[in-house]
Amino acid sequence: MSASLPIDSLRADFDKAWSRGPVVVAAATGSGKSTRLPLWMGEQGPVLVIQPRRVACTALAAWLAEQVGEAVGESIGYAIRFEQKVSAHTGICFVTPGIALRWLVEGRLGSFESVLLDEFHERRWDTDLLLALLRDQGRHRLVVTSATLAGQRVAKWLKGALLEAEGKQYPVSVRYLAAQERDMPTQRELATRVRQAVRAAMDETDGDVLVFLPGRGEISDCHQALSGLSAERVVLHAGVSPAEQQGALRSGRNRRVILATNVAETSLTIPGVTAVVDSGLERRTARRNQRTVLQLAPIAQANAEQRRGRAGRVAPGLCLRLWGRQAPLEAFTPPQVQREDLSEMMLAAASAGYRLEALDFPDPLPEKSLSVARERLEAMAAVDEAGRVTAHGSGLFELPIDSHFAHLITAMPDAASRAAMADLTAALSTRPRLFRLPDSETGRRQVAEWQSQPCDAITLLMALRASGSELPGCHPAARRDARRLAVQLRRVLGLPEAIPETLEVDRSVWLKAVMQAAPALVHVRREKRRQAMGNGEGEILVDERSRLQESAEAALVFDDHSVPGRRGTRETRTIGTCLAPLPLDWLLSAGLCESRLGPATVDGGRPRVVEAHYYANRLISRTEREPAAREVPRVLARLILAGRMLSPVGEQLLEDLARWELYQALIRAGEDPGGWLEAPQPQERQPVPSAEDWLCERLATLGVESVDDLELLAPEDLRFDGLPDWAQTDFDQRFPRRFSLGDLELSLEYDPDRKQITLVRQGGTRRAPPKRWELPSWTGWRLRYREGNRITDIR
Repeated sequence: MSASLPIDSLRADFDKAWSRGPVVVAAATGSGKSTRLPLWMGEQGPVLVIQPRRVACTALAAWLAEQVGEAVGESIGYAIRFEQKVSAHTGICFVTPGIALRWLVEGRLGSFESVLLDEFHERRWDTDLLLALLRDQGRHRLVVTSATLAGQRVAKWLKGALLEAEGKQYPVSVRYLAAQERDMPTQRELATRVRQAVRAAMDETDGDVLVFLPGRGEISDCHQALSGLSAERVVLHAGVSPAEQQGALRSGRNRRVILATNVAETSLTIPGVTAVVDSGLERRTARRNQRTVLQLAPIAQANAEQRRGRAGRVAPGLCLRLWGRQAPLEAFTPPQVQREDLSEMMLAAASAGYRLEALDFPDPLPEKSLSVARERLEAMAAVDEAGRVTAHGSGLFELPIDSHFAHLITAMPDAASRAAMADLTAALSTRPRLFRLPDSETGRRQVAEWQSQPCDAITLLMALRASGSELPGCHPAARRDARRLAVQLRRVLGLPEAIPETLEVDRSVWLKAVMQAAPALVHVRREKRRQAMGNGEGEILVDERSRLQESAEAALVFDDHSVPGRRGTRETRTIGTCLAPLPLDWLLSAGLCESRLGPATVDGGRPRVVEAHYYANRLISRTEREPAAREVPRVLARLILAGRMLSPVGEQLLEDLARWELYQALIRAGEDPGGWLEAPQPQERQPVPSAEDWLCERLATLGVESVDDLELLAPEDLRFDGLPDWAQTDFDQRFPRRFSLGDLELSLEYDPDRKQITLVRQGGTRRAPPKRWELPSWTGWRLRYREGNRITDIR
């Protein structure tokens, strides 16, 4: 066994506390909690260790197995997606939360005496749910660990003990390399800035340099930018091979630059690091368009401190941060349950036999998010009205993918469409993306020759299905992972496991089915900002690598991601990365458009109406037709108010309503406009209706169903019952709406709440404002004169 670690000082206290109930261990990175605790717990029976990341699962299992002199899969093993190394003799098993949830639903956790939830401070929804379920069931001895968590609150919630241990830490100096103090982390020119920072770190320190980057794409760019350095470049992320993982986690013969995602923040110990270069960025989940998406975002201050600590494990270190000292970073990353769609969580809870709302969590779940998740799962027929999982919901949960994609797959109308959706889902669920459109014109021309249809979805689907990997832009390792997932999905769905090399799907049938199953994926171009597309709920920018042509006015957006916006802000932009073009008329035939009645006209004495169809506030089509029977009152109301029919009934109605609205406003302000009517009590006051709404309702009440019915009406039938005729003259004299001084024509705007009247110039030869003595005696009112944008007081 290795040398003493800080966590060893807690051994006696841990054994004592653990014998009584749950334990929360709050210990700094490098204290040994992820390696010592499983061994201590394993002495009392089989233990399940839940690790947030696959890399940590495999690396920790391998390291512990080596310490006890065994091969992985004997007494110490792991289970992750696509792979597991366990046996009947495995007593310590490292698993990801997704695997643990499926084992819990399947009843396979009964063989474990205890459960350790490591790195709980990351606050993933699946670890939160696992802890809530395990706490409620009370069948396992529980241990929760964290490097940054405020453990006292969780320990109190668990009704358990809190133990704390300090990690070994040397001082680390910190420098900020952004041009401005408030500059936020940004992806702009990231590879260039990383190269400059790595050179500085190598000049000022003697050990290895650990570079934190948000994802594999950035790692690849920086790996290329760092060529020529006198150091070995090492890559560490969830997609590297086991051999590469082990190489990153062991000391090298030469000086190294380790390019890693935030998988290197916790759990994994990387020896020899004396300098950290921190991009300040990470990819994390967020809720958008009622589904969970991956976005590029600035890290929180707590994460920045964890990353800094990696430079002080073996000697005094240096941390170079690529943002400004005063950048407004969040203190902590909000728990996933606070920032994500809860549909996945609710479906998992229902599959385990629980209503999510009935479970107790360390932090309350947002009511709005719960409501949205419930509505969405009911609409998908995944849960019933009582919150119980349906057979369809159980099928969705069994698929190792986002329930959004699982629903799309199961909503397809035929086997070919299900297979196409399953294969595309596998391609979209694999990181890095198995295909990226090349930057070079030659590469793009080759892609166009291979796949002539300018559709990202078809191109990605065929990149997965194609037998060769010589296509420019293909990532062989990612393609292998995607095909493995596709085979797994096909097996669960009862589809042929052999992946064809041809399209084998009717594109129109497939995409129309997707439109019906997930209307929010349908986006239309903005008419002026052509790079932007909207769906009525949000907006995306078409990725520069998308094959979507400028002429495409609508598209299904199967995948997107977010990137930071302007410097010094937390603004993000959403980039659409997998788009399938659609004809605009498909939106109309699918019933996705909102119909609006436009202008009404009279043709040969018969009314005509323009019907406009909109999607995301974009006009899709316009037709002129006769109004339907239910539309006749509305159309006739518009024609009457426009003076095209029954003139001057419309003009008189507008006058009566304007007079009544002013009268009501005067009453509310405490004015006595004349005492012609009994002042209504506050609770009885009704809002003044619009002229069109009142007239439409009045025509419907009178039974008007056609233009011929208007001949049966008298003008009095369409009079608004406001001020009586005998009071109107006096009221208009005291509160006129128009006023003439001979050489100056004015309209009047009243504000009874402020006792203010604004006289607006409408015409005349006079340019000077009116004098107070020229106007009626509005005692106690402030008078103003407006000409254009200029306003002056009248004295």
